[in-house]
Amino acid sequence: MTESRLQLGIAGLGRGFMLLLPTLAAHPGIRLVAAADPRDEARQQFETDFGGIAYAEVAELCADPNVEALYIATPHQFHREHVELAARHGKHVLVEKPMALSLEDCQAMIAAMRQAKRWLMVGHSHSFDVPYLRTREMIDSGEFGAVRMIQALNFTDFLYRPRRPEELDTARGGGVVFSQAAHQVDIVRLLAGGRTKSVRAITGSWDAARPTEGAYSALLSFDNGAFANLTYSGFAHFDSDELCGWTSELGKPRDPSQYGHARAHLAQVHSAEEEAALKNTRTYGAGLSLANSSLKDVTHNHFGFIMVSCDHADLRPSPAGVQVYADTRRYLESLPSPAVPRREVLDELIDAVRHDLAPVHSGEWGLATMEVCLGILESATTGRDMTLCHQVGLPCPATSR
Repeated sequence: MTESRLQLGIAGLGRGFMLLLPTLAAHPGIRLVAAADPRDEARQQFETDFGGIAYAEVAELCADPNVEALYIATPHQFHREHVELAARHGKHVLVEKPMALSLEDCQAMIAAMRQAKRWLMVGHSHSFDVPYLRTREMIDSGEFGAVRMIQALNFTDFLYRPRRPEELDTARGGGVVFSQAAHQVDIVRLLAGGRTKSVRAITGSWDAARPTEGAYSALLSFDNGAFANLTYSGFAHFDSDELCGWTSELGKPRDPSQYGHARAHLAQVHSAEEEAALKNTRTYGAGLSLANSSLKDVTHNHFGFIMVSCDHADLRPSPAGVQVYADTRRYLESLPSPAVPRREVLDELIDAVRHDLAPVHSGEWGLATMEVCLGILESATTGRDMTLCHQVGLPCPATSR
């Protein structure tokens, strides 16, 4: 008997939804049935593209009896409110990273979903990407020994993409720690395989016109003895896609001649209102639709340069596969190009809802990642090591609730 498709509702038709749209539209186990967004043009576009119902309020979406699960892609500060709404209506939830802006909010979200006896997942983060999952499988094989050290490096133009005012205000969830460290920390935690014990970090805020963290470096230690160095810069100079064969974060070919495009584009903007309007042109319904969503020439996603040092090899996940630098030979563990990039996010959600299998990226996993991210901010402020106490390891395979 063929398994029925999961009937999914979308809360927030903004940039996050647009990035996951190709996967949502192409996944054979998903049917988009409803959405909520305050923008009339986004609601109209959703109804045109998918034939579903679009609401102005998330509360209306949560009350829709045809919706089994929600993908919550609203701004960070609304995640707790919207997860609690979904829980009250008995919906399963996939909530965008970062999970929330405080540990208290993360814990409240977990408690609400647990009381509702529904699954809570946090994503999509790049720790769902196949090269990282394959690296984890290779580590688990035992062939290369224990993980000892991880280097994670990503340089992008993040800070100079069009932003709303709150995205440049750390107190309201702005800056690279909330939006980008959530990816990098998730990847490193997955690959290290242990619980994070402590974090020591420094952040950089070097442009008064973009008054939030644009860079950080962090040292993480794990309970299994591994440690990791994480560095991120969003200041739009060096681009670490150069180290990944000029493949973009989303798996598409990059043109190196476009260097400086982000800063040049932003220089034409003269007010916060103009910048917010420019950002809106990159969102669903404002000139972008399913027709702009393509899986053509897409390979695996990535999040910059990653190197995992084990007893008997260094392992480097990349868009093409996993490069292995072993004791006596060097080789590529190649990966076929994905038919549906990022489908692993939705596979994990479907496995939870349809087969009652505990997801790796659970609410507890998201809380642990956010504890590290908040630790980066606090360590940078206080100049101290931050000891962590809400960490979880990888769940055993095929664990049911």
